[in-house]
Amino acid sequence: MKYVFFDIECACVYKNTAKICAFGYVVTDGKFQVIEREDILLNPKGKFHLTDRKGREGLVLPYEYEDFKKYPVFSAEYPRIKALLEDKDAVVLGHATVNDVNYLNLETRRYKLQPLHFAFYDTQFFYMNVTGNYARQYGLGAMAEELGVEFTPHRAVDDAYATMCACRAICEREKTDVHGLVSRYAIRAGRAGGGNITPLSSAGQSRYFAQREKEKEIRARAHEQFYRVVNRNLNKKRKGRLSGKVFCFAKEIEEDLPNSVNLVSAIFEAGGTYTSHPAECNVYIACEEDGVRYRNAVLSGAAVIPLSLLAEALK
Repeated sequence: MKYVFFDIECACVYKNTAKICAFGYVVTDGKFQVIEREDILLNPKGKFHLTDRKGREGLVLPYEYEDFKKYPVFSAEYPRIKALLEDKDAVVLGHATVNDVNYLNLETRRYKLQPLHFAFYDTQFFYMNVTGNYARQYGLGAMAEELGVEFTPHRAVDDAYATMCACRAICEREKTDVHGLVSRYAIRAGRAGGGNITPLSSAGQSRYFAQREKEKEIRARAHEQFYRVVNRNLNKKRKGRLSGKVFCFAKEIEEDLPNSVNLVSAIFEAGGTYTSHPAECNVYIACEEDGVRYRNAVLSGAAVIPLSLLAEALK
């Protein structure tokens, strides 16, 4: 058995285009001893338009861009890449691997080549399962730093090597190998085939998604119940010390039943009213100084009051 770790750099990436300029790979044995490593540099047949993950320009690859014109195009190196990834004796791994598999699919389509067929794993997904944190997608740099792995970012072969080192570090922490991780966390490999991609999955991720959906339903029910009380009181004109005050709560407060219902009922009883639009309120009740609602309230000139002070005042 051997492992094939790979990473891809592109000259540009658009919705239906990914012009690959570097395919870096590291082949190891089952104990992570390096057998082979190489940067396969490619002529992307196009200009370089480099952006970071947020789409901002400024990403710099550690290559001389003019040199890429000397290298073969993707179709010329396709047989070698295909042999590496479709090797029946190899376990294929990457970091955020689905992205790189998508780039390969786009390039095979661009050059009218047969789609690649292979199973793959993902060190990012391994780490999410090991840490139990499925809400965060760890970048290779952040994950490598946490694992004590050093590398040069954006040189494909170095990223592939760093991915290998990260995978080895995870296995050492867990006192097992890749197959042990897969078994322990019930991880199902991702698959590329026919130009399509099936992403990885795991038992832990399935539980996370189920819990997230459950919490979403609870918040939706709380939101509905809260606004049922608000709407019932909106047309009731009352006078009191809060007359002229238009309140808006942070979403977390709205969804905290029954406290939110008690608070908004007390506001109506004291002559105040309520709006779901922070830009229309003159008193915003905050739990943290963050989020779009908070910023909209501040921009509209609303007074911002912590929840604790409102509760105390309404007593």
